[in-house]
This record gives sequence, structure tokens and C-alpha cells, in this order.
Amino acid sequence: MNKFGILLGSLLAFASLPVMAQMDASIKLNEVMTQNETSLIDEYGARNAWVEISNISHSTYNIRGMYLTTDRSVLDKKMSVPERISRMSQIPNGDVRTNLSGRQIIVLQLGSQPSQGSLHLSVKVNTTEPTWIALYNGNATQLIDSVTVPVLGADQSFARIANNGTPADWEVKSADRVTPGIQNQTTVSESKVEKFKREDPYGFGMALMAMGIVFFCLALLWITFTLFGMLMRHLDTAKKVANKQPIKPITKTVEKTIEIGHKTGVILQEGFEKRGVDMEVYMAVIGLALRQYEDDIHDVESGVITIKPKDTGWDDEYSQMTHLHEAFIPSKHEAPNIPTTPELH
Repeated sequence: MNKFGILLGSLLAFASLPVMAQMDASIKLNEVMTQNETSLIDEYGARNAWVEISNISHSTYNIRGMYLTTDRSVLDKKMSVPERISRMSQIPNGDVRTNLSGRQIIVLQLGSQPSQGSLHLSVKVNTTEPTWIALYNGNATQLIDSVTVPVLGADQSFARIANNGTPADWEVKSADRVTPGIQNQTTVSESKVEKFKREDPYGFGMALMAMGIVFFCLALLWITFTLFGMLMRHLDTAKKVANKQPIKPITKTVEKTIEIGHKTGVILQEGFEKRGVDMEVYMAVIGLALRQYEDDIHDVESGVITIKPKDTGWDDEYSQMTHLHEAFIPSKHEAPNIPTTPELH
């Protein structure tokens, strides 16, 4: 029976290990203030150093019985458990606030007296040097979470940014950004100005960036004004050309248009027989020809021979026969009278 009980207890202990490990991974140190002058006030009106513990999961865990310490000597694995516990401060039982629901936070007073309240711990804090603070499980054997807090100014805090526990996920928060009892809203380890100061302490990057912006703006202005000047020069040239020869092409176009329109009107009025020529033109041409004929201008050119035809009727058979009967009958030795060719003038 005793062997069965031992075996059952061992099985239960091993079965509870994954649950305990999961709980330990869900409890984290969230924010620490070592020098409190105007920040959080306890029930008695005192301002103590404080630490914030957060349940980062969505399940409920009770942190009662866990231990907090700032003594690095507890890291010695050869140290006995009673000795380690003597150098720690235990989170007391009997307070419902230690039962943290999902995403809930609790603030514990440090450097105080447990007699002043269940959330007051006697953990020592030295404000003149970096402070290592650690959270152990209820057996004081397993380190759940720890962080080294740098020397902080008055009312400054050291806060977690993410929940993976790496040192780079913590930052120093100024007094106006401290949030005891509230989830940290910071999503970056430092502000942009602080990051720029850290990465460019001598201002070379800032100078290069400023000069680059200035030269870029100057180049942009040069391109803009150059293109604008080219456009204005082209416009000025076009205006000069238009002022010098604006009428000739337009006049010719208008005259040609009027001529074509006149011919088209004549065609429509008089028909296609005249081919678009006005009657007045015909009359002028005929009058000019008559005038030349009256003035005998046509045949006064020198060196021009004009043949005037004359009908003699020599090829008329009847006339020839009558001529032969009326005149004489020539002998066989006499040649007949043959009409001459037309006169030449």
C-alpha cells in the first residue's frame, strides 16, 4: 500500500510539472521603479520603490507563495533552500489581489514592512547602483523571471516592451510615461529622437541629410525654372513670328476661298456648261476680239504671211463645159486655159 501511494504521488507530481512550467512562463516582471518621489503612494501616504508583476496569458494564476529578491547570491546552486529563502521576501497568502486573471497586473511595494500590508515586501533596493531583481517560484528553487535595472533618476521606471524577456525589450521611461498598475503601452524600446541621438551622436548623419534635402530642393527648382524658361522662349518666338507674317497666308487663303466660292456659285446659277466662268468674262473676251478686228491689229505683224482662200470654181464640171463653148475651141496644138492657183499676199 505504501509503495502504491508513493507511486501515485510521483505520478501526480510529474503530471503537475507541465502545468507549473506553463504558469511560470506566464508570470513576468513588467515594470520597476527604484526611486519614488512623486509617483505611487501606499496606504500610509508613503512613497516606496515598487515592482509590477504581470500575467501575460489569458488564464488565471495565483502568485501567492512566490519569492522576490535583489540578492544575487541566491543564484548559487550549492546554496541550500532554507538559506536561499532567508535572502528572499515571500508574496503573502490571503490576499485576493494575488490571484491574477488573464492580462492582469499587480504592484508590490519594495523596501517596506510586511506589517504595513499584504503587498508590502522587505526587498532591499539600492538607488545608487544597478539593481538585479528576480522572481522565484514557491519552492524558491526555480527562477521564473529576472531583470537588471539600471540606475534610474527620480520617478523614472524600467519597463518591459515585449513579453519574451530579452534585455532589449526593456526601456527607461520618464516620469510622465510611468504606468503603475496599467499595461505598458510602449511598443518601441526608445523614442525616435533618442534613437537618432544614439545612432548619430556627432550629428554627421543629420548634417548630410539636411544638405541632401537642400541640394535636392535646389535641383528641383533649377529643373522647374529651366523648363519654364524654355516654354516662355518658345511662346515668345511664336508671338514674334505671328506678328511678322500673320496676314499673307491668311489673305491668300481667303482669296482662294472667295474665288472657289464664286466659281461654285456661277456653276450653281448658270449650270455646268460654262464651267464656272462668268458671262461677263465671255462678253469681255468677245468685245476685245471685235476691237482688235476693227483696228486691224490681227494682221499687222511683220514677217507673217496670210493665205486668203478664193473659190475659183475650176473644179466645177458644168462651169468648165460652159466656158469651153462660150470661148473657143482650142486646137490640138494649143494648151487649154487652166485657172491659176490662189493669189499670195
